[in-house]
Amino acid sequence: MGERRTAGSYSEYLKVPELLRLQTTLSVPPAHDETLFIIVHQVYELWFKQLLHEIDAIVDLLIEGRTQPATRLCRRVAEIQRVLIQQLRILETMTAPDFVQFRDVLNPASGFQSYQFRAFEFRLGLKDRRFFEHHRADPNAVALLESALQAPSLPDVWSSLLRSRGLDYPETPSADGERRRIDALRTIYEDSARYYDLYMLAEALVEVDENLLLWRQHHLAMVERMIGMKQGTGGSSGVEYLRTTLDRKCFPELWAVRTAIGRAFTYGEIQEPLTG
Repeated sequence: MGERRTAGSYSEYLKVPELLRLQTTLSVPPAHDETLFIIVHQVYELWFKQLLHEIDAIVDLLIEGRTQPATRLCRRVAEIQRVLIQQLRILETMTAPDFVQFRDVLNPASGFQSYQFRAFEFRLGLKDRRFFEHHRADPNAVALLESALQAPSLPDVWSSLLRSRGLDYPETPSADGERRRIDALRTIYEDSARYYDLYMLAEALVEVDENLLLWRQHHLAMVERMIGMKQGTGGSSGVEYLRTTLDRKCFPELWAVRTAIGRAFTYGEIQEPLTG
């Protein structure tokens, strides 16, 4: 066994002096709100690191079939996401004229280039190798994205878990496969006493998905409020690009099953399989 390590002081344990040296403004003269902008985004990156840490653990737990601790950590992810949404409100205390004072010094940097956020999307099943193009000059970013691209996503292990529990949940959501997937999920929701752990996990997963959608919507509104329809720093199309991301669902069947459940209750088909 190695020598036991201790935290020392609060400041030493948290590396406070090093942390406080990381907020370096570039505007001349220094714009008051540039410090706020830097801190909010640095905090985002710390939370993204934690989210990736939690997703790693959730995936491992689900591979082992341990649904209850996985559900607990999914709830933690959802709570972190709520913090991320609330942080946008802090940015919104900065007005458009405030942002203009230092926006030019940000080029070509852009939140679009957050590779940790992109890795988080990959782990949630939204994998797209095209995003690598924005990080070719950063070997650390490429390594993280490649790892996230190759690793099983949360939807992958959710799908495998359902099949391991005897549910007809096809690995590939073809036209027929999508119907069978929704039938399987409907079984979980309509027989929640039998599948209670899967039911609770499904609700935690759709909450994570919903919070990601809510963050995108609020982020879009905040960006438009701040820069209007201008091109984003870093060369993105700004608001126009963000609008294309608003309906990226990680668990589309968990949303679609709501329609199926409503149809079942409306037409009294509770015990019959969904046929269309």
